[in-house]
Amino acid sequence: MKLESYIAGHWTAGSGDGRPFCNPVTGEILGSVDDSGIDAARVLEHARTQGCPALSALTFAERGEILKAIADVLVANRDKYFTIARLNSGNTKTDATIDIDGAIGTLKVFARYGKSLGAAKAIVEPGSEQLAKEPVFLARHIWTTRPGIALQINAFNFPSWGLWEKVSTALLAGVPSVAKPASVTAWLAHEMVRDVVAAKVVPPGGLSLVCGSGKGLIDALRPMDSLAFTGSADTALSLRSGAAILRNAPRVSIEADSINASIVAPDAAPGSALFALAVREVVKALTIKAGQLCTNIRRIFVEKRHLTAFGEAVAAELATIAIGDPADAAVRMGPLVDASQQAAALEGINRLRQEADVICGGEHPGSLQGADASKGAFVAPTLLVCSRPEEATTVHEMEVFGPCATIMPYQTIDEAVALAARGGGSLALSLFCADPKLQAQTVRGLAPWHGRLLVVDDEVGKNHTGHAIVMPQCVHGGPGHAGGGEELGGLRGLRFHMQRSAVQGSPSLLQELANDAAEAGL
Repeated sequence: MKLESYIAGHWTAGSGDGRPFCNPVTGEILGSVDDSGIDAARVLEHARTQGCPALSALTFAERGEILKAIADVLVANRDKYFTIARLNSGNTKTDATIDIDGAIGTLKVFARYGKSLGAAKAIVEPGSEQLAKEPVFLARHIWTTRPGIALQINAFNFPSWGLWEKVSTALLAGVPSVAKPASVTAWLAHEMVRDVVAAKVVPPGGLSLVCGSGKGLIDALRPMDSLAFTGSADTALSLRSGAAILRNAPRVSIEADSINASIVAPDAAPGSALFALAVREVVKALTIKAGQLCTNIRRIFVEKRHLTAFGEAVAAELATIAIGDPADAAVRMGPLVDASQQAAALEGINRLRQEADVICGGEHPGSLQGADASKGAFVAPTLLVCSRPEEATTVHEMEVFGPCATIMPYQTIDEAVALAARGGGSLALSLFCADPKLQAQTVRGLAPWHGRLLVVDDEVGKNHTGHAIVMPQCVHGGPGHAGGGEELGGLRGLRFHMQRSAVQGSPSLLQELANDAAEAGL
């Protein structure tokens, strides 16, 4: 099976052998990905000339109906996608649910936003500013669709959600998407787009898919285009510094390596409900999707007197986790996506060992259910302890993208905040704390460094969505080390694809603009 690309309104196969993708449980080759011979400039030009006018002519409500129709197509084929996620990504049913149902849910949320904006094609911000002594010269900000395409390069860990969360905001803003999934897990994205194309629910040029290396796509970007990238910091640096990006200045949004953290406050002591909730979240971080989540917990800061108890509690829970072939319903943790990711994770764990000691895991699992360790890309859930985090460097700067996290002690909550900031900016941080005043104090210290903060207390309990789960209503992105990008965030997720302009003129002009636009605080 060779995956094709959907470009210029046709499914097109590459001219080369391509890169193989496999079943990470067995190592079996499932197919290949190749885009050799495809003209990247033609791909983007078709999206500009066909997709841009088609989508920009629609109202927000009409674009929302398209998103709803895409979601309906995905729901109708959901069982097939779960099978692909198991075979190609090694996903358990829980893993696949997060990726596939997360995508469907995101599409539906933005479909509702489209309905709420109604028959408008632009957005005006509430209020106006008087710029002269007499109230006859005013200014108001208006948001309009940028006449370009959105190039979306996605990571291997979320071939479904990563694709559709980017498409959701772009399409609702009136911008066509050219998506390039990671080759190693492209099968799911390919199958989903094929089903959506067959259903004819997206206007011509509104959605394109490039399966392969994507060579030439960046060079073909123009000033009104945008690039949204999710992946490694090294690749992000290369993209940002490319000649085409520097010359044409398309908008760029990056989600890169993120050393996310959790803080277990002093009042979350052993035996408390909060302590148990924190343990539960760390166990999830080390087992769901085999730890391959960009928002996952990598560092856990625990008050020094509770450190040993916390490590023992997490290790005890991990000892009960069945690891192996996700086809077995009893299995709660599958493999990493391929042998190269397995090797990278094990190498990263060995580097962390220079500053930390292994509490459990650290290598291949001791036993597997329904799988052969010599063929599968399995890594045991690994918990380390770094006793001197103030002197460490690697644990704060290197992300092991797999089932690995490090616990570290702190003396005061201010010290915990400072240690969390050593990550240089992250996508997410969770705080387990019962004291409202301490919560607020800690949040104020943490907020500049993290794109999202999850605060769990006795009232929240188990009702939260989880440290790693990205909700379309909230910002997804983070400062500094995490890339500096910002996606989703409700209606504000449209900002990346729209132009904010200050319109200065008479009250009658501003009123006329407001008559044809939806009012929203982007």
